[in-house]
Amino acid sequence: MKRTSLWLGAILGALTSLPVLALMYLGERLAGLPFLPFDLFDWIARVLPGEVITFGIDLIVSVITILPLGDTSTAAKISEQIMAISMVIAMGAVFGLVVAYVARRNAEQTRTAGYIGATVLWLFALFIDNQVGFSAAGFVPKLVWLAFLFVAWGWVLILAVNEAGPAFANEEGARFSRRDFLTTGSISLAAVTLGAWGLGRFLRGGTATGPGVAAAPVQIGSGGTSGPAASPPEEVLAARPAPVKGTRSEITPDGEFYRIDINTRALEINEADWKLEVMGLVDEPLNLTLEEIRAMPSQTQVLTMQCISNRIGSDLTGTARWTGVRFKQVMDMAGLQSDAQYFVIRSGDDFFETVSMEDMLDERTLLVYDMNGAPLETKHGFPLRIYIPNRYGMKQPKWIESIEAVDSWVEGYWVVRGWSKEARPRTVSVVDTVAVDMMTGGEDGSKTVEVGGMAWAGARGISKVEVQVDDGAWTEVDLISPALSPLTWVLWRYDWPFEEGRHVFKVRAYDGAGEIQVVEENPPRPDGATGIHSMSVNV
Repeated sequence: MKRTSLWLGAILGALTSLPVLALMYLGERLAGLPFLPFDLFDWIARVLPGEVITFGIDLIVSVITILPLGDTSTAAKISEQIMAISMVIAMGAVFGLVVAYVARRNAEQTRTAGYIGATVLWLFALFIDNQVGFSAAGFVPKLVWLAFLFVAWGWVLILAVNEAGPAFANEEGARFSRRDFLTTGSISLAAVTLGAWGLGRFLRGGTATGPGVAAAPVQIGSGGTSGPAASPPEEVLAARPAPVKGTRSEITPDGEFYRIDINTRALEINEADWKLEVMGLVDEPLNLTLEEIRAMPSQTQVLTMQCISNRIGSDLTGTARWTGVRFKQVMDMAGLQSDAQYFVIRSGDDFFETVSMEDMLDERTLLVYDMNGAPLETKHGFPLRIYIPNRYGMKQPKWIESIEAVDSWVEGYWVVRGWSKEARPRTVSVVDTVAVDMMTGGEDGSKTVEVGGMAWAGARGISKVEVQVDDGAWTEVDLISPALSPLTWVLWRYDWPFEEGRHVFKVRAYDGAGEIQVVEENPPRPDGATGIHSMSVNV
């Protein structure tokens, strides 16, 4: 009897992994059961050294930038998910290769190899689920479900390996001809894979936000904000110069606000099962529901946040109107003991970070539950996240579950992996647009082209922005000021005297204290990227 070749065994292993993946996805959507690819990827990302993770981040961002593949955070998450699924497909290929190898050496051991391999994969999946622990189902349902999937996978693979060799050789007496094997196998794989995947996608609906409340129109004047970082009055904002067409919106649309975290998919938390635990060096430990937090006096402020891994000119920066309760108010309720100096915040995805006493006392530091007038979306941290002024996003956990008052510093998740301890934002400025289609002419026949962009320096504000064209002098430009709040980016505009040809526009900014941004190029790790952004345009 013709035996299945090793390469065909690997192909069969990879192909038979597809319905298993689809059924895992269906189980996750239907009953909160484990989805091995994403859990495996998330586990690997947590155990690899920081240098390796940084290399992977840089590689993904470089590919996204070069191709280009759209906004960085969305493309990065899709890339992670593709890699995660590919890893399990590769495991399937190895599984199939091993079964085919055993079958070629001793056909009587094929069944044994298939079921041993299935058992090993089953135990491995249970181990990964135990390490990451995102699935909501209980241990027994997970145990039974994964056992069923992997035993079924082993059975199908054994059958496929045993029948593929004779079928592809068109041996007389084979149970299937090559055509029948390919037709039956393809239809069966496609039916299970597409059916399970499609049903899982259908069941996925309605999980974008916690309670599913639609966002209200964003009010950006003082009437919609409060506290020490309240926005200027509406009439003051309305009197500002208009931004140049093509400049980013002052408020980032919800769908465009970046999402960076340590997970392949956003953590989904059921509000009914969630409480914020406040513990440690406090007089009265607290367990607060979201409803109780919402009942406390709130504060709303417009703010800009940036990921520390953002490259100069990239898109991992966003501005939104956030509402929450002051961090200090919650800690006052708990009553801090005299030796409490720091606050360790832990999230449902095992992320953790330490907040200093200085940041806790800042009246602008919020425990946030609303974004742009609606409950936080799942991907942005529902039910609760933190905002800390003048820190990069790496210091600001989402999906918060506990706050512990401690007497000594604890290195946060990314600090352990070699990133900045302080994570203070660098001053940055970007050319968003050179509006060649908005050219205007003067009475003397001269022409000008509008140039626009943004500048940001955390909570330090922006005092001045300058633009250089080619190798000319640096020219101060107009700021769209005041900004929406003391915590947001500032848009700027420049009416450039038109000169035909290709030109390079560069920009630099000064923070509120008059200190110029760092012009030398530095990578994001460990303290945030620095350098001058430029745009080359033919006008």
